[in-house]
Amino acid sequence: MTEPKTPNRDSPPARIERPLNDELPSDSRQARQIARRQLIAAAVMAEGTMRIEDLTERFGISLMTAHRDLDDLAARGLLRKTRGIVSAAPTSLIEASDVYREARQATEKSAIAAAAAACIEPGQAVFFDDSTTVFRMAPHLAARVPLTAITNSITLMNALKEIRDLTLLGLGGQFHHWCNAFMGAATTQQIRHLRADLAFLSMSAITDNMVFHQSPDMVETKRAMWASAARRILLADHTKFGRRALHAMCPLDDFDLVIVDDRTPPRLVETLRDRGIRVEVARTGRDDSTA
Repeated sequence: MTEPKTPNRDSPPARIERPLNDELPSDSRQARQIARRQLIAAAVMAEGTMRIEDLTERFGISLMTAHRDLDDLAARGLLRKTRGIVSAAPTSLIEASDVYREARQATEKSAIAAAAAACIEPGQAVFFDDSTTVFRMAPHLAARVPLTAITNSITLMNALKEIRDLTLLGLGGQFHHWCNAFMGAATTQQIRHLRADLAFLSMSAITDNMVFHQSPDMVETKRAMWASAARRILLADHTKFGRRALHAMCPLDDFDLVIVDDRTPPRLVETLRDRGIRVEVARTGRDDSTA
């Protein structure tokens, strides 16, 4: 039987706000159910993987109730359930939800996002994908206006919609709960009718000098952005290197710039630069930085 994963000590427990924000009387049965499901989701996201029987013990609920709660969370794209195990962590075939990913490598993602935002010149049109690393660029964009931002991410749309002098183009298509974004043929068709100065992308895995993702629809969406931009920038924290995912998008050296964090091994950074890949190392300010 699969063993539960050790919690990521560098990351705080995930906060689950978006899927469970119903306003209900605090003493109602439905409110208690929502609160319990929020706690269950937070527990699984903190652990990565848990046994369903352990959840019944922790929350004092029946196996039937646990399955109902987990089925609801799975339908929202937050968790997945199989053979007595519930998981939020990504695999080579399935990417984790945006809520789970948002809490991972937060310091590194913020440093990378700040470095990425510095690449934008006022007056440019820019593609932003739905990744949690790219989302962290949002606080920096008000200083780069006037700007046209193009994205398929509802989360990013909401973060940018009130910025003055920022023109927001929201890409539609088929909505996917697990990433809170639009993907599919309608999305890529819209992208192909646009031309932007920059595209900021992040992928799940980098192996053998190729970038990969678990979702073929996600690969096609990112590939369309990549093809419709004059300059392409990849944002990749150190955990992406050596990780595996099923679908390849393109070689790493097809990007004009790769921004990594300072926990990326210096030898790896040197190897990438020796291949002719332009690499920028974003500083996190951690005492344990290695690059």
